[in-house]
Amino acid sequence: MRSSAISTAASTTTSEPPLLADPERMLALSYAAAARKPALAALWQLDERMGAIVAAARDPLIGSMRLVWWRDALADLDDRSARVPAEPLLQALSAATLTAGVTGSDLAALEEGWSVLLDEDTPNVAQIETHGTGRGAPLFRMAATLLGQVPDDIEAAGAGWALADLGHRLQSPEARRTARAAASRHLAQVDLRAWPRSLRPLGLLTLLARADAALPADRLRRQGSPKRLFRSLAYGLLGR
Repeated sequence: MRSSAISTAASTTTSEPPLLADPERMLALSYAAAARKPALAALWQLDERMGAIVAAARDPLIGSMRLVWWRDALADLDDRSARVPAEPLLQALSAATLTAGVTGSDLAALEEGWSVLLDEDTPNVAQIETHGTGRGAPLFRMAATLLGQVPDDIEAAGAGWALADLGHRLQSPEARRTARAAASRHLAQVDLRAWPRSLRPLGLLTLLARADAALPADRLRRQGSPKRLFRSLAYGLLGR
């Protein structure tokens, strides 16, 4: 997929916890326990970094090479005797995320979910689904691990969230429609009422993803709008 086919915000690396380009993930981060925030923020920043690579990839080969570099560098983090490269995000992941139950190989697996979007200008049905299961499912599973509890439906929530997110970044209305329909199918399997309070950051993202997936293909979400902000704050306080 070329940069003209997808819009993905770049990320920013700062002190702990690092800032995120996605304002709603930044809000969700505020609902995490203080001790978990650095690891969760670094994980989400990695996802944003890979998305930024795909969005900027005018040449799919160059984009693929950059993603492969990250995949290999992340897998190498499992060798605790090796020196971590002087890349701030890798160092943040090594210091916070890898000490909380997530491995470098787990992180490296995200590459598959992003690299599939480099194959075509507009992803087909199979590629869209692979993005959900290859990006969102492991991302939510790792995030839940960091937050301390992993419910059975966490991967369905993650896949649905990623597909809903993709459904608002793709340029093709038909591809957006496909992604949102797939998102709705995954999200229908999730029971947020059964999730513990510790997973409220992921619950908020799942709640917003349901609304995003339900929008018609000719409409885009309005992140940061007063209605979404009020809904997010209400969920953060009440859990529903």
